[in-house]
Amino acid sequence: MDVDAFVLAHRPTWDRLEALVKRRRRLTGAEVDELVDLYQRVSTHLSMVRTASTDSVLVGRLSGLVAGARSAVTGAHAPLWSEFVRFWTVSFPVVAYRGWRWWLGTAVAFFFVVVLIALWVSGNPEVQSSLKTPSEIEQLVNHDFASYYSDNPSGSFALQVWVNNSWVSVQCIAYAILLGIPIPWVLFQNAFNLGVIAAFMFDAGKADIFLGLLAPHGLLELTAVFLAGSAAMRLGWSVVSPGNRPRGQVLAEQGRAVVAVAIGLIGVLAVSGLIEAMVTPSPLPTFARVGIGVAAEIAFLAYIFHFGRKAARAGETGDIDDAPDVVPTR
Repeated sequence: MDVDAFVLAHRPTWDRLEALVKRRRRLTGAEVDELVDLYQRVSTHLSMVRTASTDSVLVGRLSGLVAGARSAVTGAHAPLWSEFVRFWTVSFPVVAYRGWRWWLGTAVAFFFVVVLIALWVSGNPEVQSSLKTPSEIEQLVNHDFASYYSDNPSGSFALQVWVNNSWVSVQCIAYAILLGIPIPWVLFQNAFNLGVIAAFMFDAGKADIFLGLLAPHGLLELTAVFLAGSAAMRLGWSVVSPGNRPRGQVLAEQGRAVVAVAIGLIGVLAVSGLIEAMVTPSPLPTFARVGIGVAAEIAFLAYIFHFGRKAARAGETGDIDDAPDVVPTR
């Protein structure tokens, strides 16, 4: 960001807001509306400056101006429905969008390990016997893998799946406290298990069953896990390489981003759990079940791309500290 050009372009807005704040007890109705509008715009300016500049003087001035405007605005706290809408259209998607390189990289590394493990185990009797006995492998490929999705009533199974999926993501989020260091090991364990099962199923000639039961819910489920893990690892990296901003500021922003991801994934994993409970074991043809899973994944990626890019272009970071906390009233 060219700070001088940014200041030159927006100084009239800041000066106008400052003038309105000083006259806050003598404002007309139109000026109150203007004050609220300028307050929200300058809040966005502050977010942009925090993200792209180390000018502490400018950050300090805008922080003071926003704080003064917040106290001067005549209005009520934003209703819960407004905060709810903002979270799903701004806070969560923009955090996911801004970190897309991290979770794409996590996904590539994960599937690389899955394929590597599957090739190592497949057709290697010694390795297979060290993992499971022949009878256990036969039980897995002929019964356990498929029956897992149909043994329980769909309602209770959906809850069970949601809890299980959430646990993996919660582990990733919780490890943010340790700067994400244990997360590669957690992801490796899951990739190892998936690779081993894939090898057993492919060797038994049941690749269609494996992919047909895993793909409908697995695409969205794994995307959620990648997003959770990458958010926490990004937090750790912000300590190692904070860029040209204070390390504490970057760490605080990334910490709040992890919280936004954790809340957002509750909804994403709920959808994944419903698909796993309702669609995966259904009598629908394989292509239809897989198609539903692909459609859910595309819809999620489109949602992140649309709302996340829009929010990012508006200077949003997903930081809850920058969210407007009032609605205009007169």
